[in-house]
This record gives sequence, structure tokens and C-alpha cells, in this order.
Amino acid sequence: MSSAVPVDGRSDFDFIFGSWQVRNRKLVDVTDPGCEEWIEFDATATAEPILGGLGHVDRIWTDSFEGFTLRQFDPEAKVWRIWWASNGRPGHLDPYVEGSFTDGVGQFFCDDVLGGHEVKVRFKWTTHTPGTPRWDQAFSYDGGTTWRTNWIMDLTRTA
Repeated sequence: MSSAVPVDGRSDFDFIFGSWQVRNRKLVDVTDPGCEEWIEFDATATAEPILGGLGHVDRIWTDSFEGFTLRQFDPEAKVWRIWWASNGRPGHLDPYVEGSFTDGVGQFFCDDVLGGHEVKVRFKWTTHTPGTPRWDQAFSYDGGTTWRTNWIMDLTRTA
């Protein structure tokens, strides 16, 4: 009986387990394609595995904001699905983004309607530097031809 973890993508998010200081740079209104005003703020985050490593949960918070991520790996399709919820939209679970990692970059996509606009959503994780991953969110208002980044998180491991 082998205890080796399959090399199918299920361990791609293992870098996120632990505690983090998070530097955020975010458009004031991510749903407004014309918004040009950025805000910056710090947050704290924690992440841990669930479901025998086929899932993860993380929580990010400040004094006034809290968000929660659920990630689940589908071993048959070899993709991750990621759901997001926050106190900014109580009672709402965003549609999941789906994707995988290639060469240390994870890209995850979905279609959504935000602020009355049909958008394609992209979450991107960059993990090239150990202990300092980056996440960014971008929307496309033209079917994926161009992307507009609206939120960037630079994480620094604290534990």
C-alpha cells in the first residue's frame, strides 16, 4: 500500500497552510468598470486543509471586513473549485471559479454578473517566491479579450 500523494494537482495549494499578514490593494468599487480609485489596507489570514487534503478553508479579516474561502479539488477533472463569501455581501456565496496551476501560476475562471455587468472573473495565484505568494482578481468585460485587475493581495507568512 502506497502512502504517496498523487501528482494530480491536489497539493498545489499546500503553500497556503498557516498564518499570514496580507497587504491588500483594491479598487474602491470592483464592480464599476470605470473606477480608478485604489485603497490599501492590511489584513490577517489563516488557512488549513480539510477533507483529507482535497479541500481547504481560509479566513481573512480586518477590524471591519471578514472573508472566507472554500477550495475543493476534483481528482477526476484535476481542477480546483473556489468559492468566496464575505460580510460585504451577507448570505451570498459567489459562483465558484475553476482552474489549475501550471509552473507555479494558478488561474481560475467563471462567468458572473456584477454591478449589472456580465463579466468573466479570474483569480490568479503566483507562487514563485516561497513564503510570499500573490493573489489577484481581474474582470473582463469583453469576453476575456482584456482583463482589468481590481484586487491584489501580497501575503507574507507569519506562522
